[in-house]
Amino acid sequence: MLASIIASGLAVGAVYALIGITYNTMFATSRVMSFTAGQLGMLGGVFGSLFALRLGLPVLPALVLTLACCALIGVVTEIVAVRPVLKSLDQHLYVLTTLALALLIQHTTAMEWSTEPQPFPRLLNLGSGIWDEKYWLPVVVCLLTILGLEYLYRRTLVGRAFVAIAEDNFAARALGLPERNLRIASYALAGAIGALAGFAGGQLLLAFFANGPLLNFYGFIPVALGGLGNNRGAVIGGFLLGLFQQAANFMVGGIFSSVAVFTLFIIVLLAAPQGMFGAQAARRV
Repeated sequence: MLASIIASGLAVGAVYALIGITYNTMFATSRVMSFTAGQLGMLGGVFGSLFALRLGLPVLPALVLTLACCALIGVVTEIVAVRPVLKSLDQHLYVLTTLALALLIQHTTAMEWSTEPQPFPRLLNLGSGIWDEKYWLPVVVCLLTILGLEYLYRRTLVGRAFVAIAEDNFAARALGLPERNLRIASYALAGAIGALAGFAGGQLLLAFFANGPLLNFYGFIPVALGGLGNNRGAVIGGFLLGLFQQAANFMVGGIFSSVAVFTLFIIVLLAAPQGMFGAQAARRV
């Protein structure tokens, strides 16, 4: 039983961590917490099931098409819901615009796809029991994603430009960096990461339109626990959340497991408002 809790907890936690990274990737270049992050994860499962199961495409083409579709939706998010409110961030209008777009995506998916959970195909047909691919595949994808992002941000010019925009967009613009193009690219990247979350976790979560709000909330918790903008912290926070959630499901079950998650979340934030791995924000005086 302990092995099952650990296996399922790490798998679900990896999906939450990927959604947390999606939040961070969009926030880095725009300072906007987009509520479409969970919907991108949901669409990763829906598009994956559509291409791989309904249309019968091989796994690799289905994955590429899923990433492309969600990257496009990420770009649309930047253009439609984020760019118009960048000059009014202090009024938090992005809460309304991104939430409205998230609801539009969710209801459109429900009408065009299904209101019932749909099956997701086995991708590699590897493993069984606690070593089944549905448990270890999300973990592997999560680790590869964080390693890929570390390489992007540290070893490539585009990645360093992302970091520059995130650190100080005014100085970055003064240096001639194309802020708008970089922001669009970051939203496309966030869309692809969200798609990976839904695609890798599809065998656990299925292809279900209601996964969007679920992933929105549980994907935000690793961001809050790990520190806003800290991808490594989001990964650690996601794994801890997944393990705690699955243990609570086994011990108390039902609605009480959600109460346990909320309680832990509040306690951690009261003890460390900046997150477990976040730095205190410096304030100029």
